[in-house]
Amino acid sequence: MVTVLVTGGAGFIGSNFIRFMLDSHKTYSIINLDQLTYAGNLENLRDIETNANYSFFRGNICDRSLVERIVSENNIDYIVNFAAESHVDRSIKDPEIFIKSNVLGTQVLLDAAQKYNLNKFVQISTDEVYGSLGSTGYFTENTPLSPNSPYSASKASADLLVRAYYKTFGLNVNITRCSNNYGPYQFPEKLIPLMIYNAINGKKIPVYGDGLNIRDWLHVNDHCSAIDSVLQNGKIGEVYNIGGNNEKTNIDIVKTIIKILSEKLPERDISESLISFIEDRKGHDRRYAIDATKIDQELGWKPQIVFEDGIRMTVDWYLNNKHWLNSIINEDYRNYYQKVYGGL
Repeated sequence: MVTVLVTGGAGFIGSNFIRFMLDSHKTYSIINLDQLTYAGNLENLRDIETNANYSFFRGNICDRSLVERIVSENNIDYIVNFAAESHVDRSIKDPEIFIKSNVLGTQVLLDAAQKYNLNKFVQISTDEVYGSLGSTGYFTENTPLSPNSPYSASKASADLLVRAYYKTFGLNVNITRCSNNYGPYQFPEKLIPLMIYNAINGKKIPVYGDGLNIRDWLHVNDHCSAIDSVLQNGKIGEVYNIGGNNEKTNIDIVKTIIKILSEKLPERDISESLISFIEDRKGHDRRYAIDATKIDQELGWKPQIVFEDGIRMTVDWYLNNKHWLNSIINEDYRNYYQKVYGGL
């Protein structure tokens, strides 16, 4: 049996990846290591917690003895590292935790992978490490790293560390850099679930600046299939960009969500009057766009979910899982929201 250690597996993308792997590889054993910080929630995995091929450990990836014990005692074959502090606004408020988790934690995992001679270490990164694009062009795997926030700087640092372990120690590694994800179980500090939650509760919808920042959107299920392709067949030492070829401005995303919700909940007054433009975020990159030619040509991966279908599926999921959404709107989240968005 192949055993995969998924770090940060109780978060948005990590939990979807665990579910994808258990569905796709019936003979795989998946071990989830997660500290269960604000964005990690075992409710994300409630439907698979009794699966015989799944087990969970609560802990910090910076805990070297814990990581080494899990790797050695469970005969881990692969590590897929999702564990990261991942919100730009939070990195602006408190950069230190991002350095500890995203950089030092990655080093601990790399050391364990090297010590126990794992088959491969896959680092889940982000297109934000490339910085900001102008109105044209795309990020390729050869685009220089130029991060503009403490979050993206910490992820770029981790990527360079992963590369160094490949070059220096011969560790088998891959790095994936993906565009913006959407889908089920996403923490509501992120754009799409935040817009959905505020709209269905009649709250103002905060939009940074003029709302014309552009992102390339990819459904999380497509992202999971891409990571699996890299895990299985990625050429050792290579970086793979993962994108949806689906550029949208933030304001277009917001208006699309409002339109869908107004159709599904006609009894509520959900309209564009809820939109509130607020002061732009510090270091807010204007445009991201991914060139995913390499993963297509080398591994045969392409996104399968059309955005217009995916966003409706996502809205439906949140409407049908209000209990999940309400369960994670706790006092810490409310305090964070107040700090970032004020009285909205």
